[in-house]
Amino acid sequence: MSASTSPASAGSQLSISGAAAAPPVLAEVVRSGFVEGRHRGSLVLLDADGSVRLALGDVTAPVFPRSCNKPMQAAGMLRAGLDLPGERLALAAASHSGESFHRDLVRKMLAEHGLAEEQLGCPPDLPLDAEERETYLAAGGSRSRVAMNCSGKHTAMLAACVQRGWPVDGYLDPGHPLQRLIHRSVEEAAGEKVAATGTDGCGAPLLAISLTGLARAYRSFVLAEPGTPERRVADAMRAHPEYVAGTRRADTRLMREIPGALSKVGAEAVQAAALPDGRALAFKVEDGAVRALGPVLARALRLLGVDAPVLDRIGRAPLLGGGREVGEVRAAF
Repeated sequence: MSASTSPASAGSQLSISGAAAAPPVLAEVVRSGFVEGRHRGSLVLLDADGSVRLALGDVTAPVFPRSCNKPMQAAGMLRAGLDLPGERLALAAASHSGESFHRDLVRKMLAEHGLAEEQLGCPPDLPLDAEERETYLAAGGSRSRVAMNCSGKHTAMLAACVQRGWPVDGYLDPGHPLQRLIHRSVEEAAGEKVAATGTDGCGAPLLAISLTGLARAYRSFVLAEPGTPERRVADAMRAHPEYVAGTRRADTRLMREIPGALSKVGAEAVQAAALPDGRALAFKVEDGAVRALGPVLARALRLLGVDAPVLDRIGRAPLLGGGREVGEVRAAF
């Protein structure tokens, strides 16, 4: 140690040099031609044979996929013996917008299984979609469990418990038989062990896997044999994407306009998608910036060889100044 270096400053130098490298920049915020911000994160692309085509950042470290786990959760419910057709199964894997047709089907599913809204473990909330939220509030609506974007998943979880004769109370406990079955379903689809268990925003157990494992899971769903729980979930989501998301959502547009695509967003800017031949992707924007999702997703799909007009629409993230467009959020890889 030199005479001009104090022990405190030496400690700081050691701390800085030992810090993990920052993730790469996935998106730039450009205003009036000036880059005023950056969104970092990690991303993995898989080829049709399952090999890694591109890895940016640490794609083997565990992350909380948030609602990207919902297809695996829905498959676990089918394994428990729940039999949901069409739109109902899509809604079980949904982060729905809270539109009237979402709320109506949740109520029908509750009634069909002898359940009440008060039994839902998700918190009361307003519709996720901004336009629907304004309409809902103008009509006198208030926060409710049915309007919450995860209400379809929670309804299906309760219905699976009724079907199997499992306790309805405590259905969100990680030790509940349904949650243990879902845990196994996530691990099998991802091809790796769950690294950590937390609590999602809706109150359900949240299982951590890597981005590579998440991409593998979506790949396994589109390639699964017809009639298996995984393929049934994938087919329902692709046939009824408006029930998975909503009428104005990117997941809906992708699954409508790219034949055979499976796509699901999660909170904190997590996204996973797979194409019918097994190409797949998963990424997480580190700071959770939703505005970076579209540009990053569109760029990732183009790198996987997708060429479709819908990518131009979901990839646009304009910035406004004085009510007019003066910049954009754009992919940076």
